[in-house]
Amino acid sequence: MNRKFLKFEIDLDFVLIAVTTSLKDYRICYLINKFLSFNFIKIPDLSVDIYQGGSPALFSIYHYNWETTETDFYFIANKGSDAYLIPEMKKADYFLLIKNYIDENDLDKLISALNKIPEIVTATKIDPKKIKSRENLLF
Repeated sequence: MNRKFLKFEIDLDFVLIAVTTSLKDYRICYLINKFLSFNFIKIPDLSVDIYQGGSPALFSIYHYNWETTETDFYFIANKGSDAYLIPEMKKADYFLLIKNYIDENDLDKLISALNKIPEIVTATKIDPKKIKSRENLLF
């Protein structure tokens, strides 16, 4: 009997920035909008099945789109209704997830600008491949 094995690899075509701050999500989005000329808008909460058989956890999420490059920005809370989105990174309060293309130069400028906002303790680029619960970021 021949056996065939299916190798499945998740396509992680996004950039992830961890943001640490003590502010509420609406307040930090307001500051990012102000300092970086973004326009984050609140969208319905992200529902993620963290625990098997349990009710899904809800995470606050904001969206902004750069129309010139069709780049999507999602600002997501790490602490949800009853769980962490990325449990192994409990010190990160929020994640800035960037889908589609962003130039490496623009990314460096973005991280630098985020770190200049006084209320943000730190903003750091994270490699999604090194996160165990990276499936929670696929939506």
